[in-house]
Amino acid sequence: MSVCSIYIGSDHAGFDLKQEIVQRLRAEFPKVNVIDHGCASTESVDYPAYAQKVAQSVAQETNSRGILICGTGIGMCIAANKVRGIRAASIWNLESAQLCREHNDCNVICLAGRFLKPNEAWSFILQFIKTSFLGGRHLQRIKMIDDLEKPE
Repeated sequence: MSVCSIYIGSDHAGFDLKQEIVQRLRAEFPKVNVIDHGCASTESVDYPAYAQKVAQSVAQETNSRGILICGTGIGMCIAANKVRGIRAASIWNLESAQLCREHNDCNVICLAGRFLKPNEAWSFILQFIKTSFLGGRHLQRIKMIDDLEKPE
């Protein structure tokens, strides 16, 4: 595995799942830097702030990954994708976790804290971390996506 750092963040709806995932990440990958960008409780917060922190960290560090957790995973995904260099995907099963890496070279996954059981979320995260980008025909598509971020 070539991942050096994993940045994780959540809003209040994803807080409990995030806490468990942080512990599992640190136990499973002791040589990887696991950085928790908040939030710090189940008290209501605005998810875009945490999506921004994680996404900017991932965009600035090669070989890093991000995990974002909110109620549905959708809001975090939308916010993270606003950061240049981020390819975030809302994950709902093992295949989506695998394909987002293989085909889209996603560097951030977004999970639904209100709908996923911890073991289910953990299996998606492991799939995401351990899967590599296939390159090949998919590389041209990634370049096309990157071109969308360039000013006209």
